[in-house]
Amino acid sequence: MQYGSFTWYDLVLLAQGLSVSVLVFLATSAIGLVLGVAWATVRFYRIPVLMQLVTLVAETLKNSPVLVQLFLVFFGLPVLAQINVTPVQAAVITLSGNTAAFIYVIAVSAIESVGRDQIEAARVFGLSRWQTLRRVVSPQATAFAIGPLIGLAVNQLQVTSLVSVIGVVDLTKIGNILNLRTLEPFIVWTAVGVLYYLCAKLIARLGGKLEARLRAHSDWKGL
Repeated sequence: MQYGSFTWYDLVLLAQGLSVSVLVFLATSAIGLVLGVAWATVRFYRIPVLMQLVTLVAETLKNSPVLVQLFLVFFGLPVLAQINVTPVQAAVITLSGNTAAFIYVIAVSAIESVGRDQIEAARVFGLSRWQTLRRVVSPQATAFAIGPLIGLAVNQLQVTSLVSVIGVVDLTKIGNILNLRTLEPFIVWTAVGVLYYLCAKLIARLGGKLEARLRAHSDWKGL
């Protein structure tokens, strides 16, 4: 390996790694959101067997280390299912499931925050369970859940740094490569940390604006 000082071009490499981290984060957040809300819907409708299965899966994913989950998917799934799994695929599968587990908990808490009297009143007025969920529960639950979801998003962005251990060339992986090449860990890891920090602040800022709009809308509706 040829050693050299940290240069401005290395910032371009870090930016490329950051783009991979952001793409993994966006993909897994979107998939996790869909899965988590679907699991919470199963809980709302209290579907027998499926509700217990969803709860078991969510509890397992929520209470086990993400790194262990990554290793199980990347190293264990190919052996178990006799299929090829790339590092990126393993990262997306693992982080999507992990994100879904936490979104499930947040969604369930948000749904349960809605007063039972409102749900019963909606049923009295002839709304079906689906109409009650869509028109009464969802708007209030969304306003309640947005704050915890923002915190979860910031945390999951940081969790993406773990995918570097299975070979995904993300921001952390690029940082490790540059650290070995330049032998300037303070500069390299400071730059990596600053990039993660800026992304986290951007998520928090956008999420804060969304939360303010949702809560203002809910207040205006008299919810």
